[in-house]
Formats: sequence, C-alpha cells, structure tokens
Amino acid sequence: MQQRDLRRLNPLLNLLADGRFHSGQELGRVLGISRTAVWNRLRALRELDLELQAVSGKGYRLGRPLEPLRHELILSQLDQVSQALLTEMEILTRVDSTNHYLMSRGKSGAACLAEYQQEGRGRRGRSWHSPYGAGICLSLSWQFDNCRSTLSALGLAAGVWIVEALQAAGVGGLGLKWPNDVLHGGKKLAGILIEIRGETEGPCLAVIGVGLNVDMPERAASSIGQPWTDIRTITGRQPERNRIAGLLLHHLLKGLANYRQQGLTTVLERWNRLDCLANRPVQLQLPRETVTGTAHGVDETGALRLHCKEGVRLIHSGEVTLRPET
Repeated sequence: MQQRDLRRLNPLLNLLADGRFHSGQELGRVLGISRTAVWNRLRALRELDLELQAVSGKGYRLGRPLEPLRHELILSQLDQVSQALLTEMEILTRVDSTNHYLMSRGKSGAACLAEYQQEGRGRRGRSWHSPYGAGICLSLSWQFDNCRSTLSALGLAAGVWIVEALQAAGVGGLGLKWPNDVLHGGKKLAGILIEIRGETEGPCLAVIGVGLNVDMPERAASSIGQPWTDIRTITGRQPERNRIAGLLLHHLLKGLANYRQQGLTTVLERWNRLDCLANRPVQLQLPRETVTGTAHGVDETGALRLHCKEGVRLIHSGEVTLRPET
C-alpha cells in the first residue's frame, strides 16, 4: 500500500478512533464518498493489522479506541530548550523502519514517528512488532564528534531518559535491564536500538530508536517471544499516546544535549538506581560460552560488572543476551 493511499485512509481512521459504532451511511456522508468506497477503505484498514468489527444494524468500529499521532499535541510537551534542539519532526503512517528512514536523511536533531512499522528491529536483529497505533515507534538522530565514545554507553543513557519521560507521564514501577530494555514487573515495556553511521575514530550520526508498548491487543502476544506489558495494563487507563510521545522526545533531546558534552557520567548514578538485576545472580550467553555470576551495575563506559568465580569481568553492550538465573 502506497503512502498516498494510506493518507486517504486517515479521515476514516479519525472517525473510527473513538471505538464506537458508525454506520456505513454516516461514514459515507461525513467523508463525502459512496457506500462502496467506504467498504473498500474499511477493507484496506485490515492490511494495517487493525481489528475491525462489523455488526448488522450498528455499523463498524475498531476493536479498541485509537489516538492518532498529532504534531501539535506532541510538540506541546516540549519546552523552549527542547524545541530549539529539534530540527524537524515527521509522522509517517507506515514505514519499514523509523531508524532506517532517519539514517537515510542524515540530519541531526530530526525525529520520526510511525503509526505502523513493518520491519521494526531490536538488538541482534530481533523483530519488534507493534500493530497500527498500539505503540510508539520513535527515532531521533544526533550528530556526535567521536563515534567510539558514543557507541559505548548511549543506549544505557537513553534508557534512563525514557524511564524519566514515562515517570513524568504517570507510569511508575519501572526499571532497566542491561543493556537496553525498560521493564515493569519483570516484563518488557520498551526497547532501544542504537545505530551509527560514520568513522570509528571520527564524527558520526547516531539514530536512537525507541519501541514502546502503549495499548497492545492480546493477539500481538503470539509474535512477541518474551514476557511483555504495556502502559494501559500498568496504569489501568487509556494512555495519552501523544503526550507520552512528546515527553519521550523532550527527555531524549535534552538528555542528548548533555550527553554530547559529558557522556554517561550525567546518568550513571540514575541508571544504577534503576538496575533491575543489581546484586542478583545472572546468566549471560556469550558467543562461545555461558557465564554465570552476580550483576553489580555498570562502570563509566557502560560495561556490566559481573562478579564470577574468576573475579570481576566487564561485559560490554552488544555482546551478550542477559537473563536472570532460574
């Protein structure tokens, strides 16, 4: 489905977003199109992984209410400082990957959000599935002078900023699992993917991708290979998706401005306070071995300090999969 065709569906989605029944006649009248055209557009909605219900005598509705992303609502959460740091923001209906999209543009301080991401990815090539409008798929690009120092701990810092943004939105009880997961009650709420373009020893463009579960339908569980949760489950109420997206953007922008100057030292203490695995036995799957020990936070480079039989080992982000021992 082409972007222009998707944009044609937006007025229909806006009408159905309240989760109530709307008759085909009503939809056609408001949109100024025929009943046949309404039916064709409703059928197209199913291609976006949306649950559409049709009941004779009542009409059509979405399986759950939807809050479409809106520029003005997202930007209203930014203050003067974060607005000055943002060079541009785009909201796409559908994209293969918001990270790929920003990487191809090569502009620092640019943000991209998507209602539906076809090829979202997590660490080590894992897929990140989020049905249309059920999560927040957000990427933000940032120029750094030194690529090597950026790679070491940027994902950890981003985790702190994301947790603080969600706390500002009224979501409590959050923690961080090294190196890049936001958890609640031991279940994954959000993931972070950092991608870099540039010279190893020189300047580079970093793209920080965030995948956040906001209001996930139960049918999404079959495509998620680990325990997960969403903001609606945590808070017990309908999430304000635009407000959350705006707070994420605000905290990421201000955090990146500080990180450019001071690195992980700006958030190291806060990260260790949020560490879900601190002083707990863990098991790490390395490329050629399995290592067990006790996690003791991270050092100033972002490496995990693992106390094992041989002594203290420093494990760097991107090399392992981490699971608590059973």
